[in-house]
Amino acid sequence: MVTTLDDTKRNAIAVKLASIKALQQLVIENEQSLLTQGLDAEIADRIRNFIKDDEKNLGILETVIGQYGIQAEPKQNVTQFIEKARELFKGSELSLYEKVSQHELLKHQVVMSGLIVHKAAQKVGADVLLAIGPLNTINFENRAHQEQLKGILEILGVRELTGQDADQGIWARVQDAMAAVSGVVGSAVTQNSDKKDLNIQDVIRLDHNKVNTLFTELLQSNDPQKIQEYFGQIYKDLTAHAEAEEEVVYPRVRPFYGQDNTQELFDEQAEMKQVLDQIKAISPSSSEFKDQVRHLMEAVGDHIRQEESTMFAAIRNNLSSDESEQLATEFKAAKTRIQEKLGVVSESNV
Repeated sequence: MVTTLDDTKRNAIAVKLASIKALQQLVIENEQSLLTQGLDAEIADRIRNFIKDDEKNLGILETVIGQYGIQAEPKQNVTQFIEKARELFKGSELSLYEKVSQHELLKHQVVMSGLIVHKAAQKVGADVLLAIGPLNTINFENRAHQEQLKGILEILGVRELTGQDADQGIWARVQDAMAAVSGVVGSAVTQNSDKKDLNIQDVIRLDHNKVNTLFTELLQSNDPQKIQEYFGQIYKDLTAHAEAEEEVVYPRVRPFYGQDNTQELFDEQAEMKQVLDQIKAISPSSSEFKDQVRHLMEAVGDHIRQEESTMFAAIRNNLSSDESEQLATEFKAAKTRIQEKLGVVSESNV
Protein backbone atom coordinates (compact mmCIF):
# COMPACT_ATOMS: atom_id res chain seq x y z
CA MET A 1 0.00 0.00 0.00
CA VAL A 2 1.35 3.41 -0.95
CA THR A 3 1.90 5.71 2.00
CA THR A 4 2.05 9.50 1.99
CA LEU A 5 5.30 9.83 3.90
CA ASP A 6 8.06 12.19 2.77
CA ASP A 7 11.70 11.22 2.56
CA THR A 8 14.34 12.67 4.86
CA LYS A 9 15.76 15.15 2.33
CA ARG A 10 12.36 16.67 1.59
CA ASN A 11 11.56 17.02 5.27
CA ALA A 12 14.93 18.69 5.88
CA ILE A 13 14.20 21.27 3.19
CA ALA A 14 10.75 21.88 4.70
CA VAL A 15 12.36 22.62 8.09
CA LYS A 16 14.86 24.96 6.41
CA LEU A 17 12.03 26.82 4.67
CA ALA A 18 10.21 27.19 7.99
CA SER A 19 13.40 28.57 9.54
CA ILE A 20 13.80 31.08 6.70
CA LYS A 21 10.22 32.25 7.23
CA ALA A 22 10.81 32.76 10.95
CA LEU A 23 14.00 34.74 10.21
CA GLN A 24 12.16 36.81 7.60
CA GLN A 25 9.55 37.72 10.21
CA LEU A 26 12.38 38.82 12.54
CA VAL A 27 13.83 40.95 9.71
CA ILE A 28 10.53 42.85 9.47
CA GLU A 29 10.34 43.30 13.25
CA ASN A 30 13.88 44.69 13.31
CA GLU A 31 13.19 47.16 10.53
CA GLN A 32 10.01 48.39 12.16
CA SER A 33 12.02 48.89 15.35
CA LEU A 34 14.76 50.81 13.50
CA LEU A 35 12.18 53.35 12.31
CA THR A 36 11.67 54.36 15.96
CA GLN A 37 15.41 55.02 16.47
CA GLY A 38 15.57 58.61 15.18
CA LEU A 39 17.01 57.86 11.73
CA ASP A 40 17.54 60.71 9.28
CA ALA A 41 15.01 61.03 6.46
CA GLU A 42 17.01 59.30 3.70
CA ILE A 43 17.93 56.27 5.79
CA ALA A 44 14.38 56.03 7.16
CA ASP A 45 13.01 56.02 3.59
CA ARG A 46 15.33 53.16 2.66
CA ILE A 47 14.24 51.18 5.71
CA ARG A 48 10.59 51.75 4.76
CA ASN A 49 11.35 50.40 1.30
CA PHE A 50 13.01 47.38 2.92
CA ILE A 51 9.85 46.74 4.94
CA LYS A 52 7.70 46.92 1.82
CA ASP A 53 9.96 44.41 0.04
CA ASP A 54 10.23 42.15 3.09
CA GLU A 55 6.49 42.01 3.70
CA LYS A 56 5.99 41.07 0.05
CA ASN A 57 8.76 38.47 0.35
CA LEU A 58 7.12 36.99 3.45
CA GLY A 59 4.03 36.41 1.31
CA ILE A 60 6.19 34.80 -1.37
CA LEU A 61 7.77 32.54 1.26
CA GLU A 62 4.33 31.44 2.40
CA THR A 63 3.51 30.66 -1.24
CA VAL A 64 6.72 28.65 -1.62
CA ILE A 65 6.03 26.64 1.53
CA GLY A 66 2.47 25.93 0.44
CA GLN A 67 3.69 25.02 -3.03
CA TYR A 68 6.37 22.77 -1.57
CA GLY A 69 3.61 20.91 0.21
CA ILE A 70 5.19 20.07 3.58
CA GLN A 71 4.40 22.21 6.63
CA ALA A 72 7.17 22.13 9.24
CA GLU A 73 8.46 24.01 12.28
CA PRO A 74 11.79 25.90 12.40
CA LYS A 75 14.76 24.16 14.01
CA GLN A 76 14.85 24.65 17.77
CA ASN A 77 18.21 26.42 17.65
CA VAL A 78 16.80 28.91 15.12
CA THR A 79 13.84 29.62 17.41
CA GLN A 80 16.20 30.14 20.35
CA PHE A 81 18.41 32.45 18.27
CA ILE A 82 15.39 34.53 17.25
CA GLU A 83 14.26 34.97 20.85
CA LYS A 84 17.73 36.10 21.96
CA ALA A 85 18.14 38.40 18.95
CA ARG A 86 14.71 39.95 19.56
CA GLU A 87 15.56 40.75 23.19
CA LEU A 88 18.95 42.21 22.26
CA PHE A 89 17.55 44.34 19.45
CA LYS A 90 14.82 45.83 21.60
CA GLY A 91 17.17 46.57 24.50
CA SER A 92 19.40 49.59 25.06
CA GLU A 93 22.73 47.76 25.18
CA LEU A 94 23.44 48.17 21.45
CA SER A 95 24.09 51.46 19.68
CA LEU A 96 22.18 52.27 16.50
CA TYR A 97 25.26 51.32 14.46
CA GLU A 98 25.49 47.97 16.27
CA LYS A 99 21.80 47.24 15.71
CA VAL A 100 22.09 47.90 11.98
CA SER A 101 25.25 45.77 11.91
CA GLN A 102 23.38 42.87 13.54
CA HIS A 103 20.55 43.38 11.06
CA GLU A 104 22.94 43.18 8.09
CA LEU A 105 24.25 39.87 9.45
CA LEU A 106 20.67 38.62 9.77
CA LYS A 107 20.03 39.52 6.13
CA HIS A 108 23.15 37.56 5.22
CA GLN A 109 21.85 34.55 7.14
CA VAL A 110 18.55 34.65 5.26
CA VAL A 111 20.33 35.01 1.90
CA MET A 112 22.64 32.05 2.56
CA SER A 113 19.77 29.88 3.78
CA GLY A 114 17.81 30.67 0.62
CA LEU A 115 20.76 29.90 -1.63
CA ILE A 116 21.40 26.61 0.19
CA VAL A 117 17.77 25.55 -0.23
CA HIS A 118 17.99 26.35 -3.94
CA LYS A 119 21.16 24.27 -4.37
CA ALA A 120 19.74 21.40 -2.29
CA ALA A 121 16.57 21.37 -4.40
CA GLN A 122 18.71 20.66 -7.47
CA LYS A 123 19.78 17.41 -5.79
CA VAL A 124 16.36 16.26 -4.62
CA GLY A 125 14.02 16.50 -7.58
CA ALA A 126 12.69 18.67 -10.40
CA ASP A 127 9.39 19.15 -8.59
CA VAL A 128 11.21 20.53 -5.53
CA LEU A 129 13.27 22.91 -7.67
CA LEU A 130 10.10 24.13 -9.35
CA ALA A 131 8.29 24.58 -6.05
CA ILE A 132 10.98 26.76 -4.51
CA GLY A 133 11.63 28.77 -7.69
CA PRO A 134 10.15 32.06 -6.38
CA LEU A 135 12.68 31.90 -3.52
CA ASN A 136 15.18 33.37 -5.98
CA THR A 137 13.34 36.69 -5.81
CA ILE A 138 13.79 36.84 -2.04
CA ASN A 139 17.46 35.92 -2.34
CA PHE A 140 17.99 38.71 -4.87
CA GLU A 141 16.22 41.42 -2.89
CA ASN A 142 17.82 40.49 0.44
CA ARG A 143 21.22 40.54 -1.25
CA ALA A 144 20.49 44.04 -2.60
CA HIS A 145 19.32 45.11 0.87
CA GLN A 146 22.65 43.91 2.29
CA GLU A 147 24.55 46.27 0.01
CA GLN A 148 22.38 49.21 1.06
CA LEU A 149 22.83 48.30 4.71
CA LYS A 150 26.59 48.41 4.26
CA GLY A 151 26.24 52.00 3.04
CA ILE A 152 24.03 52.84 6.02
CA LEU A 153 26.61 51.28 8.33
CA GLU A 154 29.33 53.50 6.89
CA ILE A 155 27.21 56.59 7.50
CA LEU A 156 26.22 55.59 11.05
CA GLY A 157 29.71 54.39 11.94
CA VAL A 158 31.41 57.62 10.87
CA ARG A 159 28.74 59.64 12.63
CA GLU A 160 29.14 57.61 15.84
CA LEU A 161 32.92 58.03 15.86
CA THR A 162 33.22 61.66 14.72
CA GLY A 163 29.83 63.30 15.16
CA GLN A 164 30.01 64.27 11.49
CA ASP A 165 28.31 62.97 8.37
CA ALA A 166 30.25 60.73 5.99
CA ASP A 167 30.84 61.61 2.34
CA GLN A 168 27.65 61.19 0.31
CA GLY A 169 29.67 59.23 -2.26
CA ILE A 170 28.84 56.18 -0.16
CA TRP A 171 25.43 55.86 -1.82
CA ALA A 172 27.05 55.80 -5.26
CA ARG A 173 29.22 52.89 -4.14
CA VAL A 174 26.11 51.16 -2.81
CA GLN A 175 24.43 51.48 -6.21
CA ASP A 176 27.54 50.03 -7.92
CA ALA A 177 27.52 47.09 -5.52
CA MET A 178 23.80 46.49 -6.13
CA ALA A 179 24.42 46.46 -9.86
CA ALA A 180 27.07 43.79 -9.31
CA VAL A 181 24.55 41.45 -7.73
CA SER A 182 21.80 42.11 -10.29
CA GLY A 183 22.82 38.99 -12.16
CA VAL A 184 21.12 36.90 -9.50
CA VAL A 185 18.18 35.25 -11.21
CA GLY A 186 14.78 36.32 -9.92
CA SER A 187 11.38 34.75 -10.43
CA ALA A 188 9.63 35.81 -13.62
CA VAL A 189 6.39 35.74 -11.68
CA THR A 190 7.39 38.27 -9.05
CA GLN A 191 10.72 39.97 -9.88
CA ASN A 192 10.43 43.75 -10.42
CA SER A 193 6.74 43.64 -9.69
CA ASP A 194 4.73 46.23 -7.80
CA LYS A 195 2.32 43.56 -6.66
CA LYS A 196 2.04 42.98 -2.95
CA ASP A 197 1.70 39.26 -3.54
CA LEU A 198 1.00 36.70 -6.23
CA ASN A 199 -2.54 36.73 -7.59
CA ILE A 200 -4.76 33.66 -7.49
CA GLN A 201 -3.93 32.68 -11.06
CA ASP A 202 -0.18 32.73 -10.26
CA VAL A 203 -0.62 30.56 -7.18
CA ILE A 204 -2.87 27.99 -8.85
CA ARG A 205 -0.57 27.82 -11.89
CA LEU A 206 2.43 27.11 -9.64
CA ASP A 207 0.54 24.18 -8.12
CA HIS A 208 -0.36 22.89 -11.59
CA ASN A 209 3.24 23.08 -12.80
CA LYS A 210 4.51 21.20 -9.76
CA VAL A 211 2.05 18.32 -10.01
CA ASN A 212 2.78 17.94 -13.73
CA THR A 213 6.47 17.64 -12.87
CA LEU A 214 5.72 15.04 -10.20
CA PHE A 215 3.70 12.97 -12.67
CA THR A 216 6.61 13.06 -15.13
CA GLU A 217 9.15 12.04 -12.49
CA LEU A 218 6.98 9.18 -11.27
CA LEU A 219 6.33 7.75 -14.74
CA GLN A 220 10.03 7.95 -15.67
CA SER A 221 11.18 6.15 -12.52
CA ASN A 222 11.61 2.39 -12.14
CA ASP A 223 12.48 2.56 -8.44
CA PRO A 224 9.44 1.45 -6.35
CA GLN A 225 10.63 3.55 -3.39
CA LYS A 226 10.93 6.71 -5.52
CA ILE A 227 7.62 5.96 -7.20
CA GLN A 228 6.03 5.68 -3.76
CA GLU A 229 7.64 8.97 -2.71
CA TYR A 230 6.43 10.81 -5.81
CA PHE A 231 2.90 9.47 -5.47
CA GLY A 232 2.84 10.37 -1.79
CA GLN A 233 3.59 13.97 -2.72
CA ILE A 234 1.07 13.95 -5.59
CA TYR A 235 -1.56 12.62 -3.20
CA LYS A 236 -0.99 15.35 -0.63
CA ASP A 237 -0.53 18.15 -3.16
CA LEU A 238 -3.64 17.37 -5.15
CA THR A 239 -5.75 16.79 -2.03
CA ALA A 240 -4.72 20.07 -0.41
CA HIS A 241 -5.04 21.99 -3.67
CA ALA A 242 -8.50 20.60 -4.41
CA GLU A 243 -9.90 21.14 -0.91
CA ALA A 244 -8.58 24.72 -0.78
CA GLU A 245 -10.08 25.51 -4.18
CA GLU A 246 -13.42 24.04 -3.14
CA GLU A 247 -13.39 26.02 0.11
CA VAL A 248 -12.17 29.38 -1.18
CA VAL A 249 -11.92 29.73 -4.96
CA TYR A 250 -14.93 28.01 -6.49
CA PRO A 251 -17.54 29.70 -4.26
CA ARG A 252 -15.95 33.08 -5.12
CA VAL A 253 -15.97 32.56 -8.90
CA ARG A 254 -19.37 30.86 -9.17
CA PRO A 255 -21.39 34.11 -9.57
CA PHE A 256 -19.47 35.17 -12.69
CA TYR A 257 -18.05 31.84 -13.93
CA GLY A 258 -21.46 30.17 -13.88
CA GLN A 259 -23.12 27.44 -11.87
CA ASP A 260 -22.62 24.72 -14.51
CA ASN A 261 -18.93 25.47 -15.14
CA THR A 262 -18.16 25.66 -11.43
CA GLN A 263 -20.05 22.46 -10.65
CA GLU A 264 -18.08 20.70 -13.38
CA LEU A 265 -14.83 21.62 -11.58
CA PHE A 266 -16.26 20.33 -8.27
CA ASP A 267 -17.28 17.05 -9.93
CA GLU A 268 -13.91 16.55 -11.62
CA GLN A 269 -12.09 17.01 -8.33
CA ALA A 270 -14.41 14.63 -6.51
CA GLU A 271 -13.59 11.97 -9.12
CA MET A 272 -9.87 12.82 -8.89
CA LYS A 273 -9.85 12.30 -5.11
CA GLN A 274 -11.63 8.99 -5.54
CA VAL A 275 -9.01 7.81 -8.07
CA LEU A 276 -6.21 8.94 -5.75
CA ASP A 277 -7.55 6.68 -3.02
CA GLN A 278 -7.86 3.78 -5.47
CA ILE A 279 -4.24 4.15 -6.61
CA LYS A 280 -3.09 4.43 -3.00
CA ALA A 281 -4.22 0.84 -2.45
CA ILE A 282 -2.18 -0.55 -5.38
CA SER A 283 1.40 -1.76 -5.07
CA PRO A 284 3.78 0.71 -6.77
CA SER A 285 5.72 -2.22 -8.26
CA SER A 286 2.70 -3.48 -10.25
CA SER A 287 2.07 -2.51 -13.89
CA GLU A 288 -1.47 -1.48 -12.96
CA PHE A 289 -0.10 1.28 -10.73
CA LYS A 290 1.47 3.31 -13.54
CA ASP A 291 -1.52 2.67 -15.82
CA GLN A 292 -3.82 4.20 -13.23
CA VAL A 293 -1.43 7.11 -12.67
CA ARG A 294 -1.47 7.85 -16.43
CA HIS A 295 -5.27 7.93 -16.41
CA LEU A 296 -5.18 10.27 -13.43
CA MET A 297 -2.63 12.52 -15.13
CA GLU A 298 -4.85 12.82 -18.21
CA ALA A 299 -7.89 13.72 -16.07
CA VAL A 300 -5.90 16.26 -14.07
CA GLY A 301 -4.55 17.70 -17.34
CA ASP A 302 -8.08 18.27 -18.67
CA HIS A 303 -9.04 19.92 -15.38
CA ILE A 304 -5.97 22.17 -15.48
CA ARG A 305 -6.68 23.29 -19.05
CA GLN A 306 -10.20 24.33 -18.11
CA GLU A 307 -9.06 26.29 -15.07
CA GLU A 308 -6.17 28.04 -16.84
CA SER A 309 -8.25 29.00 -19.86
CA THR A 310 -11.87 29.78 -19.05
CA MET A 311 -11.75 30.16 -15.25
CA PHE A 312 -8.63 32.35 -15.29
CA ALA A 313 -10.18 34.52 -18.01
CA ALA A 314 -13.32 34.94 -15.92
CA ILE A 315 -11.22 35.96 -12.91
CA ARG A 316 -9.25 38.52 -14.96
CA ASN A 317 -12.48 40.01 -16.30
CA ASN A 318 -14.35 40.18 -13.00
CA LEU A 319 -11.86 40.66 -10.14
CA SER A 320 -9.54 43.60 -9.56
CA SER A 321 -5.83 43.04 -8.92
CA ASP A 322 -6.36 43.60 -5.20
CA GLU A 323 -9.29 41.17 -5.12
CA SER A 324 -7.29 38.53 -6.99
CA GLU A 325 -4.34 38.92 -4.59
CA GLN A 326 -6.67 38.73 -1.59
CA LEU A 327 -8.19 35.54 -3.00
CA ALA A 328 -4.67 34.13 -3.31
CA THR A 329 -3.99 34.99 0.34
CA GLU A 330 -7.15 33.19 1.44
CA PHE A 331 -6.37 30.20 -0.78
CA LYS A 332 -2.83 29.88 0.63
CA ALA A 333 -4.13 30.09 4.21
CA ALA A 334 -6.69 27.36 3.54
CA LYS A 335 -4.10 25.17 1.84
CA THR A 336 -1.66 25.58 4.72
CA ARG A 337 -4.31 24.52 7.22
CA ILE A 338 -5.21 21.49 5.09
CA GLN A 339 -1.54 20.52 4.64
CA GLU A 340 -1.05 20.62 8.39
CA LYS A 341 -4.06 18.34 8.81
CA LEU A 342 -2.74 15.93 6.16
CA GLY A 343 0.65 15.93 7.91
CA VAL A 344 -0.98 14.86 11.17
CA VAL A 345 -2.89 12.13 9.35
CA SER A 346 0.35 10.88 7.73
CA GLU A 347 2.14 10.77 11.09
CA SER A 348 -0.71 8.82 12.66
CA ASN A 349 -0.29 6.17 9.94
CA VAL A 350 3.41 5.64 10.68
